[in-house]
Amino acid sequence: MELLGYFLDALTPLNLALALVGVVLGTVIGALPGLSATMAVAVLVPFTFSMDPASGLIALGAIYTGAIYGGAFAAILVNTPGTPSSIATTFDGYPMARRGDGGLAVTLATLASVCGGIVGALALLFLAPPLARVALAFGPPEYFWLAIFGLTLIAALSVGNTLKGLIGACLGLLLSMVGVAVVGGDVRLTGGLPAFLGGIDVVSALIGLYCVPVILDLVATRAAHLKVELDDRGYRLREAFGIAWASKFNVARSSVIGTVVGILPGAGGSIAGLVSYTEARRASTRSANFGKGEPDGVIATEAANNATVGGGFIPTLVLGIPGTPPDAIILGALLVQGIKIGPQLFTSEANIVYTFIYGLLIATILMLPAGLLIGRYAYRSIIAFPKSLLVPTIAFLTVVGSFAINSNVLDVQMMFVLGIVGWVLNRYGFQPSPIVLGLVLGQIAEQGFVQTYLIGNATGNLLGMYFGRPISIGIILAALLSLGYPFYAEWRMKKKPRQPLTEIAMQAESHPVRTDRAPQDGPRTTDRGALIAGAAFVALGAVALANTTGLSPMGSVFPRAISILLILLSAGLMVLSVTGRGVRASPPEAAETSRRRSLLGAVFGLWVFVMPYLGFAVTGLAAFLGMMVIAEHDSTSRLVWLRRVLIALGVVGLFWLLMARVLLLRMPAGLYF
Repeated sequence: MELLGYFLDALTPLNLALALVGVVLGTVIGALPGLSATMAVAVLVPFTFSMDPASGLIALGAIYTGAIYGGAFAAILVNTPGTPSSIATTFDGYPMARRGDGGLAVTLATLASVCGGIVGALALLFLAPPLARVALAFGPPEYFWLAIFGLTLIAALSVGNTLKGLIGACLGLLLSMVGVAVVGGDVRLTGGLPAFLGGIDVVSALIGLYCVPVILDLVATRAAHLKVELDDRGYRLREAFGIAWASKFNVARSSVIGTVVGILPGAGGSIAGLVSYTEARRASTRSANFGKGEPDGVIATEAANNATVGGGFIPTLVLGIPGTPPDAIILGALLVQGIKIGPQLFTSEANIVYTFIYGLLIATILMLPAGLLIGRYAYRSIIAFPKSLLVPTIAFLTVVGSFAINSNVLDVQMMFVLGIVGWVLNRYGFQPSPIVLGLVLGQIAEQGFVQTYLIGNATGNLLGMYFGRPISIGIILAALLSLGYPFYAEWRMKKKPRQPLTEIAMQAESHPVRTDRAPQDGPRTTDRGALIAGAAFVALGAVALANTTGLSPMGSVFPRAISILLILLSAGLMVLSVTGRGVRASPPEAAETSRRRSLLGAVFGLWVFVMPYLGFAVTGLAAFLGMMVIAEHDSTSRLVWLRRVLIALGVVGLFWLLMARVLLLRMPAGLYF
C-alpha cells in the first residue's frame, strides 16, 4: 500500500508537468551535438533547490533520460551521435534514413528507448540493493578488462577491417592520455603546450570526428541528404510495433544488458550500446544486414543505452557511487538538500526515493508520445531543409556544442582539427568509432591498469591480479570471442564475397572509400594509402613512446604499452599493404567536389581560429553566409537568398542570446561581439 501511495505522489499535476517538460527539454538538448545530458542537468540543478526534493529529482531524472534518448535523432538523421551513448545507433540508423526509412528508424528508436528505460526503472524499483552488490565485486582489474572488452567490440563491428579498427582504438587511447595522468599526475603528450594540460575533451572530439566529415561530404554532390519518397508514411507505428514485437527477445536482452552495464560506475551507455549491438548481431539470422540499415541494430542500441539510466541510479542511490557524470550531479543535489545516501535511503527517505523512481518511470512512458511528436517534425524538418541551410546550421551547432562545454575556444579548435584528421583517416578506411571509444574508455582502462599493476607489484602476484580473478577471466574470454569473431566471419564469407560489416556499409554509394578487397586470383599491388598511414602511425607510436621517458612508473606504464601496441599493429598494416590487402582509397574525386570541400574546410577553419579575435557573433554570421553560398549547387532567386540571409541572422542571433544571456557563458568577444 505504501508503494501505491508513492505512485500517487508521483502523479500529482506538478510532478507530471515536470516529467513532461523535462523529457521534452532533454530530448531537444540530447539531439544537439555537444549539448549533453550532463550540461542540462548541471545548469538546472540550482532551480531544483527550491522544489520539494522528490519533484526536483523527477525533473532532473526526466531531463537525463530524455537527453540519452534524444541523441538518437542526430545519430539517425545526420550520422552524428548526439551523445556518446548513441555511437552504435549511427551504424544502422543513418543507413535507414538514407534509404528513406528515417521516420521508421526514429519510431523504432523511441519504442526501444521506452522499453529499455522501463526495464531500467523497474530494476531500480525492485532490485536496487542486490544489483548494487554486483558493482562492489568489480575492482581495478575488472574495470580495466571491461574497458578493453568495450574496445574489442569495435573489432567485431569491423569485419574485413579489424586491424584498422584496433589501430583506431589505440589512437583514441593515446588521445585520452594527453594532459595530466589520471594516476600519478605526470604531464604527458602535450608537446609543451599549456592548452593541452586539461586533456582533450571527449565531447569536442566526438563532435569533430563525426560531424566535420559529414559536413564536408554534404557539399560534395547535388544529391539530397536523405531520401524523401517515404516521408508521407508518417510515424509508421503499426510497422514499427510489428518489427519491435518480432524482435522482443532482442529488446529484452538489450534492456537487461543496459541495466547490468549501467550499475557499473563509469561504464555508461557507450559500452552498453556496443555490447547489446554485438550480441544482437550474433543472435540474428540477418547478421549480414547489420551496418546496412538493419532495424534490430537500432533497437538493440537504444534499448540498452536508455536502460543504463535506471541501472546507473542503483549504485548512486544505494552506495553513493555515481555511475555517470549526470548521476554525480544528481547525487550532489541530494547531498545539498541534506539527504543521506546509502542502503538506509530506501527506508529513512522512502517517500523521496520511491516517488522519484515512479516519476522516472512515468517520464520514460511520456517519452513515447513526446518523442514521436518531436521525431515526426525533426525528420520532416531535416528533409525539407535545403542543403545550403543544413550545412551551415550543422556546422554552427558543432561550434556551439564544442564551445558550450567549457566556454573554451580551444575546444572548438581541437574539434575542427580532429574533424579534418578524421575525414582524412576516413579516406584510408579508418572509421571514427574506434577512435572515439578509445578516447571515452581511455581513463577507465588506464586507471584500472595502473591500479592493478601497483597492487600486483605490492603483493608479488602481478599476473594473478590481471588474469586470476573469476570475473576478469569471464570478461577476457568475452573479449577474445569478440576479437576472434571477425576472422571466423571472414573465413565463412571467403567463397561468398559481400560488403564487409563496417559501421556504415552504405559507403559504396556515398563514400569515396572502397571496402572491397583485391581479387584473390589477380596480381596483388601495394596499397600505398595503407602503407603511408601505417608508416605515419609507427612514427606517432615512436614519438609517444619516447615521451614516456622521464615519467614516473605510474604515469608511463600504460602509454608505453599502448605505444608499443600501436607500433606493432601499424607495422602489421604496412606488411599487409605491401601484399595488396585491406581497404583501398578510391580514385581522385571530381574537381568540383574537391574544390567545394576545400573551400568549406577553409571557411570553417578560418572561422574557429579567427573567432577569439573578432568575436563569436560576427565570425559566426560571416561563416554561416559563406558556407551557405558554398553548399548551394543550383541558381537561386534573390528573394530566396534574402530569406536565407534572414534565417542566418535568426540562427546566429538566437544562439548568441541563448549562450550569452541564458546560459551566461563567457563568449569570445574579440573586437566586436
